[in-house]
Amino acid sequence: MARTEQVLVLEPQHELKFRGPFTDVVTATLKLTNPTERNVCFKVKTTAPRRYCVRPNSGIIDAKNSVNVSVMLQPFDYDPNEKSKHKFMVQSMLAPYDMTDMEGVWKEAKPEELMDSKLRCAFEIPLENDKTTELSSLPKSSSTSLDDGEGKKIMEECKRLQMEVLRLREENKQIREDDGLRKRKVTSMGAPHSSSSGMATSTMRDEGLGTRVLAFCVLFFVIGVIIGKLAL
Repeated sequence: MARTEQVLVLEPQHELKFRGPFTDVVTATLKLTNPTERNVCFKVKTTAPRRYCVRPNSGIIDAKNSVNVSVMLQPFDYDPNEKSKHKFMVQSMLAPYDMTDMEGVWKEAKPEELMDSKLRCAFEIPLENDKTTELSSLPKSSSTSLDDGEGKKIMEECKRLQMEVLRLREENKQIREDDGLRKRKVTSMGAPHSSSSGMATSTMRDEGLGTRVLAFCVLFFVIGVIIGKLAL
């Protein structure tokens, strides 16, 4: 005798898709909908029980209700030859009105009361151009940081130059303070010495300014190099 046609509505109907890479657990969702006026018992079986974890793998779906079943594929070394070997079967039957023991109901069920639907498994690996798209969508700074230490060395040099600029600023600050002190001394000592002191102060200011200009030039050059590499 032919079996009864499946009353549950499956989403997806024919194929469970698992998208790699398969170095971690990959989950596909199977939605089971009961459109009838009766409660329906269900079981989810697979040809590869060691490779999948199914939650829930059995239960009762109330009338006009649905259940989401999580099918979790365990990590494994992907083999393209396996893509069509694994299969799932959703088995169901109308729940008796006086049901008290679901396991007992399955054992006592007659073959013509059982309904089933089969799904195949499909393994998908992202295409190379998909990977390229993902990489190109990353900020350029992220991709260049993967270069063999070159960017890191440049950034360290930039930090060193920044510290050097800070040191020069402190020296210039000290020079200005010393300059103010000398001016006060020159004022107190009189005009004859003011000319030579002013020349010394001016010379020190020029030296400090020249040092700052040189440091900033080097810093801007390094920053320009960094920006040029990021733009490549």
